[in-house]
This record gives sequence, structure tokens and C-alpha cells, in this order.
Amino acid sequence: MHLYRKAIAPVGPQRGLNHAGRVDAAPFGRSEAGGPEVSAFVLDNGLDVVVVPDHRAPVATHMIWYRNGSADDPIGQSGIAHFLEHLMFKGTEKHPAGAFSKAVSSLGGQENAFTSYDYTAYFQRVARDHLSTMMSFEADRMSGLVLDDAVVAPERDVVLEERRMRVETDPSAQLSEAMAASLFVHHPYGIPIIGWMHEIEELNRTHAIDYYKRFYTPENAILVVAGDVTPDEVRRLAEDTYGRVAPQGARPLRTRPREPEPRAMRRIAVADPKVEQPTLQRLYLTPSCMTARDGEGHALELLAEVIGGGATSFLYRKLVLEMGVAVNAGAWYMGSAIDDTRFAVYAVPAEGVSLEALEEHVDRVLRRAPEALDPEAIERAKIRLVAETVYSSDSQSSLARIYGSALAIGETVEEVRAWPTEIEAVTRDRLLEVAARYLVPARSVTGYLTKACDTDVAIA
Repeated sequence: MHLYRKAIAPVGPQRGLNHAGRVDAAPFGRSEAGGPEVSAFVLDNGLDVVVVPDHRAPVATHMIWYRNGSADDPIGQSGIAHFLEHLMFKGTEKHPAGAFSKAVSSLGGQENAFTSYDYTAYFQRVARDHLSTMMSFEADRMSGLVLDDAVVAPERDVVLEERRMRVETDPSAQLSEAMAASLFVHHPYGIPIIGWMHEIEELNRTHAIDYYKRFYTPENAILVVAGDVTPDEVRRLAEDTYGRVAPQGARPLRTRPREPEPRAMRRIAVADPKVEQPTLQRLYLTPSCMTARDGEGHALELLAEVIGGGATSFLYRKLVLEMGVAVNAGAWYMGSAIDDTRFAVYAVPAEGVSLEALEEHVDRVLRRAPEALDPEAIERAKIRLVAETVYSSDSQSSLARIYGSALAIGETVEEVRAWPTEIEAVTRDRLLEVAARYLVPARSVTGYLTKACDTDVAIA
């Protein structure tokens, strides 16, 4: 998750122009957490390119990232970013529907795509000799997508069924949606990535084409190639494929409302017969890595690890091992976001313990933060965080994701390369400050997930 993202540095604003006005490849070297040397450059049409060499096997991971996600969906068209991701596989003038996927399969490769709040990405993993083929196909659908109602309507039904399967029949997903909508009362992070059911039903070809023309442009995209390649090779292939796509002149603006400062704690409860295990969840509105000030993001990341990062964390030791009131407990921080984000605490009650009683225990433990933040616990958490960034760099596809997601939200090379040093520099006093400032009731939404009788289903 956020650890993955931090392991390798994305492209920042340190590019230099040569006398011809062309952007040179910028070798950034190894990150402070280890990892391969990387290079970056920009094509004449504005496409950012990152090259991550990995010569252990003759394989390449090819990813194209667009700086748009569900938080950029127009009002009333929730889910359009995700819907368009589906439609991007419906063919172009040069390649009919299914041709791209068949090519990947015939070459023994893998492919997928995903939509998040802040970006949409498409990737393939193939033998290095087929990298040019992947670039050709992906560059073609950057500008040549062809849609008609004959493919749009059936694919909308696919997305509707996806929502039914993932949300409508899953009480925990319903709780998550309700809690996000309560935490983000004004910002689109409170709208599910897949969209609201009634708005998905109204999405059409015009919505998809308008969104496609707005965001799917070279200057709004990031190409990441990780694998058995060289920067010169990737530059040549990228110029011959993506370089032929005409730019639109400027990157589209991403205008989003700012979430107001919360003033009161909120509660959500979901009761459903399908619930097998009651759960307590809590979200706090906090800064992200992009909105944090004076290192608060690093402190929040380390705080989540200290109090809730696994079986050695403070929450787990107190609630599960010592008090026996929970069978699981932890915390996490979704730091990788453009706008203010969420810090989460969760606990699963032991047999015979009510959620109300468990919540009292959780609050009591959280109030003992000074006790949790002893020097040894902080040092162990720092070692774990930095070590995980090193381990994540061992995966080629992970490296590509690190670069793409970081650049897509606007992080700079200096910020990410300095991440291990910044984590090491977080002090106990700083952890206490962010805990006191952000882990307070007024900034929280607490959710209960409980089992109900068939005649007693409710969301309150």
C-alpha cells in the first residue's frame, strides 16, 4: 500500500532541457531505501516516461497511467472513470474489440487495469521482445477508441452487476461506503470508485466519450517501463509509438472541492443476516502525503505502524493479547492521495464482547498513546517500514506501480527518495503531536457491523 509507493522515487521537476529544447533523460540513481537506478524523460507531446531497469529476467512490465480517477468524475456521473476503464477494451479503428487482449495472451503475457480515486492505469507484462507491440496497442487506444451503443449498454450492465456482487450483497462493503460518505461530506472521496447504482444506470456513450477526450491525452499520462530494458531503447520505442499521438496543448485541470474541517463525531451502523463476524471500524480525517505540513504525513505513517501495524503493535498487544477483548486489532493510514485522506483503526471483538464494550476499550487504549510511543517501539516500527520498502523493490511490477502511482498524485523525486530519512527523523514528540491533533472524536466516523435477524436489517 503506502509502503509500496514510497520505495522508489517518481519523476519530479528536475528535468533539464538541452539546447534543442528536448528533455533529456534524467538518471535519478538509487533511492535511499535501495532499488535500481532509474531514468526519466518527456516526449515532445508531453508524455512523461519513467524507465526502471531490472535485468534479472528477459521480461518487461509496461504501464500507462492517466492522471484521473473517480474523484474527477463529473457531478451526477459517479463511476464514469471506472466505466471508461471497462470500455477501453472495446477496440479502436485499427484493432477490433478483443484484439489487444488476444495479442497479450498469444504472447504468453499478462494484463489488467484498475481505477482508483486519483488515477487509472493499464498494464501488461510480457517478454522484453514484445514491448514494442504493447506500446503500439496502448498508444493506439490513447486516441483511437471507438464506441457505439451496441457495446456501451452491455458493458454498463457488467458494471452494474459488479456493484451488486461487490457492494449490494456485502454488508462490510456497505459499511465502508457509508463511513466514507460520512467522513467526506463535501469531497468526492466520499463517493465510491465504482459509482452509485442509480448514477451508473444513467451513464451513456456521450458521457464516456467526453470523459475520454478530456483525460486520455499524452500530456496527462505517465508511461512506466520496468524490466530488461535500457533508457535509450525505451525512448526509441516510445517516440515511435506514443510520440505519434497528438497532444491537446495542456493538461486538464483537476478541480475538486475542499473538505471542510469536521466539527462533530459521527456514527454508522450496518446490521445484516449475512454478517459472520461483528467488526468495529473508525476513520479519522487526516492530511495525506500531499496536503500534510511539516512532515505530518511521515509522522502519521509511522504512528499507524506503531499503534496498529501487526501482532507486535500497541493495539494488538493490549486488546488481543493482554485484555482478551478482541481477536484482531490494528490501524492503517492511506497517505497516498492528492487531498485530505483517512487514518483507520479497527478491532474484531472476542466471543461475548459487545461492540459498545469493545469501543470503550479501544478508546481507553488510544488515550494511552504516550505509553505506546516508547523509544524501542518507535525504532522497531521505523525498521519495519524502511525494510518493507526495500523488499517491495524486488518485484518488477511493484516497481512500476510505485513510480506510476507516485507521479500520478504529484509527488516529486526528492520527496520520495528522501522518505527513509524522513521516517528516521520522526520524533516521539512529533508522533504525540499528530495523535493529539488528528485522532480526536470530532474528526472521526465510527462504524458498527453486526449480525441481524432476517426481519431486522438496518443501516442507521
